[in-house]
Amino acid sequence: MDTIAPRDRAGLAGELVAIARRAGREIEAVRAAGFAVEAKADASPVTEADRRAEAVILEGLTNAAPGIAVIAEESVDYEDSDAIAAGRFFLVDPLDGTREFVAGRGEFTVNIALVEAGRPSMGVILAPAARRLFVAWGPGEAFEEDEAGARKALRARARPAAAVAVASRSHRDAATDAYLKQLGVAETRTSGSSLKFCLVAGGEADIYPRFGPTSEWDTAAGHAILLAAGGGMTRLDGGPFAYGKREARYLNPGFLAWGKGEPPPLPAPRRA
Repeated sequence: MDTIAPRDRAGLAGELVAIARRAGREIEAVRAAGFAVEAKADASPVTEADRRAEAVILEGLTNAAPGIAVIAEESVDYEDSDAIAAGRFFLVDPLDGTREFVAGRGEFTVNIALVEAGRPSMGVILAPAARRLFVAWGPGEAFEEDEAGARKALRARARPAAAVAVASRSHRDAATDAYLKQLGVAETRTSGSSLKFCLVAGGEADIYPRFGPTSEWDTAAGHAILLAAGGGMTRLDGGPFAYGKREARYLNPGFLAWGKGEPPPLPAPRRA
């Protein structure tokens, strides 16, 4: 697999930012006009905004990086192994946090990530309603970008004694609560979508545990941003968190994400 030069990585990241912003405008247009909500086979919701945003992203990626395969939530082909065999592919969630979008909350995002050799190396997360955008393309190259294009560096912080955790708004469970109690965190903030990764990457929070299932397109962009900002992420058993799990239908195990420094303690074993 050929490497991408640092200058080319920065340029590609800029392309991904522009694509994400175009997708965000599609989402906001649908939100303003009103929309119907449908149920997918797994009972999760989907809207016209999901589909329109994904179409914009797929077209944009085809033009920006025609040689790189794309795995996108609304059009994923679980039988296609070409993307995995290539070793480099994009993961796309055109509207992460559809439940938040449907509920009228602004915690939904557009996620675009580049995966290389099983690890996310580049990521863009746009929160259209919150007007926040985060981008990263390598170690130390993580930023929050405003609407004028000005960038502020993201740096994860060392975990303080009074640590702040973030947890899912729609998928929080008893295992998460038990782990937060085990850690003795000072504060827990709830949020939807991949914004939780960005809060840890920017030093606004310290720990993000997830015990329930996610898909690779839910986590890859946030994982890339967190790593570039100096944070870390592993499975709940401390093992590496990898991508390209086609045989598992791109489903993730639970994980721990944290800011700068040593990882937090692993969860205590569950009682049978």
